[in-house]
Amino acid sequence: MRVDREADVVVVGAGLAGLRCAQVLADAGRDVVVLEASDAVGGRIRTERVDGFLLDRGFQLLNPAYPAVARWVDVDALGLQPFGAGVAARTETDLRVLGHPVREPRLLPQTLRAVAARPAEVAALARWAGPLLRPRRGRLSATLRSRPDVDRRTALDDAGVDGLLRRVVDRFFAGVLLEDDGTTADRYALLLTWMFVRGVPALPREGMQALPEQLAATLGDRVRLGQHVRRADARSVETDDGTWSARTVVVATGAAGAAGLAGVPRVATKGVVTTWWAAPDAPATDLLHVDARRTAAGPLVNAAVVSRAAPSYAPPGRHLVQASALLGPDRVPDEAAMRRHAGDLLGADPARWEVLARHEVPDALPVQPAPHSEARPVVVDGLVVCGDHRDTGSIQGALVSGQRAADAVLGGLA
Repeated sequence: MRVDREADVVVVGAGLAGLRCAQVLADAGRDVVVLEASDAVGGRIRTERVDGFLLDRGFQLLNPAYPAVARWVDVDALGLQPFGAGVAARTETDLRVLGHPVREPRLLPQTLRAVAARPAEVAALARWAGPLLRPRRGRLSATLRSRPDVDRRTALDDAGVDGLLRRVVDRFFAGVLLEDDGTTADRYALLLTWMFVRGVPALPREGMQALPEQLAATLGDRVRLGQHVRRADARSVETDDGTWSARTVVVATGAAGAAGLAGVPRVATKGVVTTWWAAPDAPATDLLHVDARRTAAGPLVNAAVVSRAAPSYAPPGRHLVQASALLGPDRVPDEAAMRRHAGDLLGADPARWEVLARHEVPDALPVQPAPHSEARPVVVDGLVVCGDHRDTGSIQGALVSGQRAADAVLGGLA
């Protein structure tokens, strides 16, 4: 039986963007409802519980240095568990460790050994990233706008970054940006670099899904789960069990959903596959591990002993290992290859690891090519559209996009 309902604002999608948008509107006194097709909030951010382990849908981290997180999230309540502020790079001969000199003084001796014989490489890397330490007119945005709007590969080449440090940078960003061809806008890569300098990525005590759940808790019964939206226009939303009338409709879905419902051009996306293993023992490292050999020995962009950084992710006496690789139509690495490469990177025998889950996420991040478009319009033909595909492909971008959408609604779609 069809039931017609109404609200001031209907938000389609309970990911970070939709939840932030709804928060702002509810705080402003608007009658707002959030319709979510899934059985939980969070969009691409989900956490499963398997045999006492916490498994996020794809390896994700939360950087508390993101301005939107610091401003709109109760970070203390999440109980963040930080990873080590550095990276462990597997080379042809050994494992090199590069750590943040201020945040990880324990890694300073290893870091100095890794770079002591590479002054030219260090100087080139400083040419690329050094301007971040001296923002123009004291503003990071002005510094980024002053840079040539080229892709990451071109910018690193122009700065002369090569050798071991270039491979570490490339392999690290392959896991962060989900691309290994350097096609992401350099300005965006530098923005992320600045955030890594200012904060240490971490995992919430109850898993990454605790972040959207915290936002949703402020909305109470305004969030309706299991609501599949068939159609949306500027004044109404049709679901499987009825129609909502609204003064304003906000489409806060992923890139594919926004293209289907709002008719906006679909933003291309990048995929990742993450395998999670239970291990009876594991190396005592809380660092992200990458392959910095001239020719990588396997498909992975990174591997980590998650439970060393975030003990709540594994039951007592056991460990949780993750490994992630790029996913695409012609790139679907199997578990055996990922297992071998993870053991190699971590310096561990993976024979006794037990597979807990494998997550293939084809639409994990929107592409961020050069020239860099930081903020796409949120008002399209009377519909309001938000999501990280309208801003930057990150938690920061999703939250900011939701805020921008709410501001547009409150401003009369100006």
